[in-house]
Amino acid sequence: MSRKVIIAGNWKMNKTGAEGKALVEALLKEVAPFDPAEVDIVVCPPFTTLAAVRPVLEGTKVKLGAQNVHWADNGAFTGEVSAPMLKEAGVEYVIIGHSERRQYFGETDETVNKRLQAALKAGLKPIVCIGELLEEREGGRTNEVLRKQIRGGFAGLDAATMAGVVIAYEPVWAIGTGRTATPEIAEETQAFIRAEVAAMFNAECAEKVRIQYGGSMKAANARELVAQKDIDGGLIGGAALEATGFAKLISEALAK
Repeated sequence: MSRKVIIAGNWKMNKTGAEGKALVEALLKEVAPFDPAEVDIVVCPPFTTLAAVRPVLEGTKVKLGAQNVHWADNGAFTGEVSAPMLKEAGVEYVIIGHSERRQYFGETDETVNKRLQAALKAGLKPIVCIGELLEEREGGRTNEVLRKQIRGGFAGLDAATMAGVVIAYEPVWAIGTGRTATPEIAEETQAFIRAEVAAMFNAECAEKVRIQYGGSMKAANARELVAQKDIDGGLIGGAALEATGFAKLISEALAK
């Protein structure tokens, strides 16, 4: 079946409100030729930049996302942001379980699942990240690690709900290192992820789930990556911080 391409820009801890507003204003001009029926375009600014970006994006083909969400609706969780808060801020998508959250802030498969459940309850569209470390790949444990993340992260979901979740495969060893998985390696791993979703839910669900590649996709390799059968787009870091380059990446992805 044909799955719509989804390209999401994760700005990480970059762009003030003024900088973010300028970026999306420039981006909207660059993406004007793209057909929303062919691609979902998402930008995920820092929490403090959401308010500046929201009015610029309202009613456009670029959707607003956030970089994290807490599992509780409210409470004594200093520094956290809840799903109802994100909904009120105009957020449509939310990244959950990014490798940096796992590496630096103690994110686990259990907390990913709790955040996912909270996001779904609030009507947010989750982009759930999974992926292996360099030592795990070199040790031949990639599939074992991914299976554990899938089983833990998506526990308690039914097939209909799971079909609307976006998975972002992040080979952690290829993020910000200049190393990129070859299209063949990325496809092999993402095909495994789809097979695991089928085993956990069903084949129909697995065919509907969109799986992004999140390991240093850029304009130079986007076409070849998205041309692969099981790669449905990208979760983009640094390449999303400049409007012309990000639009060029989207154009290349759509030329698959």
